[in-house]
Amino acid sequence: MSSKKLFEAAKIVSKKVLKVKKDERALIITNPKKDCLEISQALYEAFENAGAHPTLMIQPVKSSFDYMNFEVREAIASTPQVVCSISHERLGKDPICLKEPLLASDGKKYDNIFNFLLAEKKIRAVWSPGITKRIFIEAVPINYDKLKHKCNAIKDFINGASIIKVQTLKGTDFSFSIEGRKVRVDDGDFSEPGKGGNLPAGEIFISPVVGSSKGVLIIDGSISMEKTFLLKSPVKIEVENGYVKKVSGNSEAEILKRLIKKASTQPFKLFEKGVLTKEKALEYSKNAKHIGEFGLGLNDKAKIVGNVLEDEKVLGTIHIAIGSNYDEDAQALIHYDCVIKKPSVFIDEELIMKNGELII
Repeated sequence: MSSKKLFEAAKIVSKKVLKVKKDERALIITNPKKDCLEISQALYEAFENAGAHPTLMIQPVKSSFDYMNFEVREAIASTPQVVCSISHERLGKDPICLKEPLLASDGKKYDNIFNFLLAEKKIRAVWSPGITKRIFIEAVPINYDKLKHKCNAIKDFINGASIIKVQTLKGTDFSFSIEGRKVRVDDGDFSEPGKGGNLPAGEIFISPVVGSSKGVLIIDGSISMEKTFLLKSPVKIEVENGYVKKVSGNSEAEILKRLIKKASTQPFKLFEKGVLTKEKALEYSKNAKHIGEFGLGLNDKAKIVGNVLEDEKVLGTIHIAIGSNYDEDAQALIHYDCVIKKPSVFIDEELIMKNGELII
């Protein structure tokens, strides 16, 4: 039996976020870690309480470079209506789709069965890499109607825009094109097939046009790598033509450089094993330095604590991700989120956030 606070938060996920219905199949995938297991158990009980048929699967902890268990992949492929990934690190790569990507009806190729089924509107889902009980209890039970209103207002403002620019008093001066890109919202409404996002929810995000981002990023919040690093001193990232050109700073900067290098070389090892074609290996290697995401945090209960799952949702922050994007035209083995505090954000030169304060 889960604790009362966990179960109450899980009931909100079941009733408000996913709107789980009687007789639906719900798959929960987790790891043998205390917090993940207890959260998953609470979700299992909440789904069962809603009259659904939940299944709980436990696999070893997976990093950005590991494969999901075969049995987990098969369970996802069985298309349960609801899929929840409550992971200590990651869900894991899909070795089958890495080798032979699935072509979706939107013309895009997907290297993971989970993303493919979501794109095809076969499932609805939540994923929470690095979730803890504290985060689940404090940042999941929020006013979702208020969050959705805030997300939609900013989405409407960004739709049809061409350029986003970010500046901070610490020296960030960064811009990129969003022409033709889809604005995505993590508003906590994952009640229909094809909808999904993080728990805790609370961000609006978009993939920069490949090759368009440029400038300087001063990362002063946190960076997610093999784990999340709460930064004691800033990391400077210089970007040209959409790709990281230079990383400088203290120990965290050195770790980031090492892991980007690993993500650049690992695809060729997968090519040697027959998992990736040479063409794909070259693409994945190049995109280890790619700027794949811009996100704006909107969860007023979230705090910067050194866990990027929560950090990137903090109201008054933005985050930039290094690696794969959400438009599936720049695939990589990594997706490292970098959180920046108190930004000023301009949409086509119009200010929407000033030093971390929303002004629209």
